[in-house]
Amino acid sequence: MIWEDECYLLSKRKFRENASIINIFTLKKGKINGIVYGGTSRKVRNYLQISNKLFVSHTSKSDNKIGYFKTELIKPISPLYFNDKERTSALISVCSLLNILLPDSQPNKKIYESFEKLINSINLENWIFLYIFFEINLIKELGYDTNLVGHSNNLDNNKDFIKIKIDGHIYEIPNYLIEKKIPENFNNLTIRKSLYFTRQVMQNKFFIPNNLAFPKSRVIFENYFN
Repeated sequence: MIWEDECYLLSKRKFRENASIINIFTLKKGKINGIVYGGTSRKVRNYLQISNKLFVSHTSKSDNKIGYFKTELIKPISPLYFNDKERTSALISVCSLLNILLPDSQPNKKIYESFEKLINSINLENWIFLYIFFEINLIKELGYDTNLVGHSNNLDNNKDFIKIKIDGHIYEIPNYLIEKKIPENFNNLTIRKSLYFTRQVMQNKFFIPNNLAFPKSRVIFENYFN
């Protein structure tokens, strides 16, 4: 089985002496893993960085066996933010979430395009809110709609936060999430409560029911806003 596609690198680990096993998120095939021979060489490992955009050629003997990738760099992403701890942490966090939550070999064009839009916007000043809205959209595309707009009648203009109940769980969230607009004035408290809300929902709906470990990288990212 042979195919080619563009993708983003979600994870990698060493395999034997000179190879790596990588997980990628492709436009046409969804999340796929495979072996990259020479993946630990200086030339290849320099661009096998989490979140980088790659072009891959995939070969496998059957659908039931792990395949092999030949890789080329399309666009470096992570090196652009090596000196920016928050953005680097965000990239690692979102790739970890996708690596755990996406089903294998099931394409999802909406999530792919949403992820690519986030990647291309992470250099903007309001990037953190784009990240937060990405997580809310990811939750929806994975099958659970938080329906925050349904709580708009309970907004209080004198308060920045509102408590809502979703499926028996009480959450305190910033008003802007219900209004679906990026706030003009924001601080770490607003960001932290937003990230805590999306983390709680993901844990309650995906991680805990399926006995999955929540990625430490996502917790580390959230802690930057304490």
